[in-house]
Amino acid sequence: MTTPQDHASAQAEPTEAAPTLPVSAPRFDTLALDAKLLRAVADQGYATMTPIQAKAIPIVLDGQDVMGAAQTGTGKTAAFSIPLLQRMLKHENASMSPARHPVRALVLAPTRELADQVAANVKAYARHTQLRSAVVFGGIDMKPQTAELKKGVEVLIATPGRLLDHIEAKNCVLNQVEYVVLDEADRMLDIGFLPDLQRILSFLPRQRQTLLFSATFSPEIKKLASSYLQNPVLVEVARPNATASTVEQHFYSVAEDDKRRVIRQILRERAITQAIVFGNSKLGVARLARAFERDGLRTAALHGDKSQDERLKSLAAFKAGEVDLLVATDVAARGLDIADLPAVFNFDVPFNAEDYVHRIGRTGRAGASGIAVTLVTRDDTRLMGEIEKLIKKKVDLEPFDLLDDRPRRRHERDDDERRRDAPRGGERDSDVDQEAERRSVRPPRATARPVDPFFDRPYEPLASAEKPAWEPEAVGKPAAGVSRNIKPRRRVAALLGGPAPD
Repeated sequence: MTTPQDHASAQAEPTEAAPTLPVSAPRFDTLALDAKLLRAVADQGYATMTPIQAKAIPIVLDGQDVMGAAQTGTGKTAAFSIPLLQRMLKHENASMSPARHPVRALVLAPTRELADQVAANVKAYARHTQLRSAVVFGGIDMKPQTAELKKGVEVLIATPGRLLDHIEAKNCVLNQVEYVVLDEADRMLDIGFLPDLQRILSFLPRQRQTLLFSATFSPEIKKLASSYLQNPVLVEVARPNATASTVEQHFYSVAEDDKRRVIRQILRERAITQAIVFGNSKLGVARLARAFERDGLRTAALHGDKSQDERLKSLAAFKAGEVDLLVATDVAARGLDIADLPAVFNFDVPFNAEDYVHRIGRTGRAGASGIAVTLVTRDDTRLMGEIEKLIKKKVDLEPFDLLDDRPRRRHERDDDERRRDAPRGGERDSDVDQEAERRSVRPPRATARPVDPFFDRPYEPLASAEKPAWEPEAVGKPAAGVSRNIKPRRRVAALLGGPAPD
């Protein structure tokens, strides 16, 4: 935990982590970790640490504040959760009293899906300990979350909005928090979470250890984050905002109407069984998912208008291999860990350049290879320029040879068959020539007009005796065959110059 002297120098610039690690990947069992945590790590199948874990875990174990920047899919969750669990083992106890299990560590995440995933990882690492963890996020009923909080938890993972709801309802007390983690910190501080974050931090003790982890850190975000950290150590294991080298990136110049056909063709040619397709709008994602469903692909949509239960079910079905395409907005771009995802498609170029790094980071995780395809139209010039500026790399647009896989009419197929059957050299067969000429000069088909004797009869004026009762000659006397209940019209004088009434 930081000292008052550290707090006095809170505005100091982050210091670089000392490069004391060996070149080869170090193992978890070389760290000063409890046997319970090492056993849980082994249960997950991990033996060696990733670069961000190797640099950050010793610093967190020493009690220093950390700003960790690394590419997506490099194990940032384990980089902060494992050392924090180690530091909290001193509070471990088997008591059933909620008072013996206050919130010691608070992890804030920007999206519900990310919070749920971090909670699953923390629960897995703490499975052999007496430490309790819980997750709270919006979109679902608060009552089960309240009941879990009332039992007492040491590690609380939450989204800012729902955490404030529980604080206002007095369901949780944060006055004993010793560790705070902002996962995907740039998102937390950049897009509307800052007021909620400031309110939450006001409920926490001033003396605490704060960790910020993200894939991207702009200079503005670093400056803003420095107000929450005390003598932070900056840990970067790759060039800031860099994309993973294991991801094969392609930028295809296509027309807007051809995007869906391009994705279908790439899936077919590369034999890709699963992929995430990112769009910019909730309505566009919903429509695109229905379109792919009509194409015969098992598809699920993931966006903010769906309930949390629907979002979790869609994500679970995709991870289980029950869905071919997950069509999603940027709620799925941050932190989601999907094992062995082969491809990511950017149906729309993201409005925020940093979201491009996060989107393609869903594939090529943990050293695996992947492909990221971005479909670019003529209207995306400015957005592509921002991406180039962020990743510091010139993007070359590639043309895409689109095969004609649209359904064709019967007469078009017949013409192709005749052309295919015709001799390739010399004179064509005379029968084929005659057939082509007959089809090209076919006279228009005449349509027979129906005959009606009544309407085809020429006009014949009525005789004077047959004039109807409303004609001038019949005025004043009823016509033959007219009911007596019908009164005859009376003569009235014209307004100007008309004859006087009789």
